[in-house]
Amino acid sequence: MKQISGKELIRILTRHGWQLVRVNGSHHILTKPGHRERLVIPVHGNQPLKLGLLKNQMKVAGLTEADL
Repeated sequence: MKQISGKELIRILTRHGWQLVRVNGSHHILTKPGHRERLVIPVHGNQPLKLGLLKNQMKVAGLTEADL
């Protein structure tokens, strides 16, 4: 699986309808209208997200590897 940074993941999520609600320190909180879930994405410069976190956030958001 391709590693991406938090900034890149947020860009991809906004293209799929997720909206940035607020920022708490380095954590960006996103929601999608009509969904109960919220995503908390850590943005630490251009450091790649760990694979476990990335896979979990993609599962919650309904994304596949092809969407990256």
